[in-house]
Amino acid sequence: QLQLVESGGGLVQPGGSLRLSCVASGFTLDSYAIGWFRQAPGKEREGVSCISASGGSTMYKASVKGRFTISRDNAKNTVYLQMNSLKPEDTAEYYCAAPVGLGRPSCGSGWSRKGDYDYWGQGTQVTVSS
Repeated sequence: QLQLVESGGGLVQPGGSLRLSCVASGFTLDSYAIGWFRQAPGKEREGVSCISASGGSTMYKASVKGRFTISRDNAKNTVYLQMNSLKPEDTAEYYCAAPVGLGRPSCGSGWSRKGDYDYWGQGTQVTVSS
């Protein structure tokens, strides 16, 4: 069974940091670009970041650029999202996603489109509050 599992979320004060992990089971991640998305209550799910299969190319939503860093360890079948200088507006459920059916190794111009990914994790909650 192909599965993605996120972890690392929690409650953090503004200015704090968290590192999210996305681990795959049932398949290897090293052939796919991986995206991180988030969804706040009452809002659409939005793309936060993407990393290519090789890790050589990354993409970020403008509001997180310079604060978030995406990385991957293909040997551990894991993708990370390091989040620094967190703000209350970063509060959301965070999801990782893989384009397994499309077999896409690069992020490309459509990296933030939900429809470009067909496998999703269950999400991990990030709450930034004092």
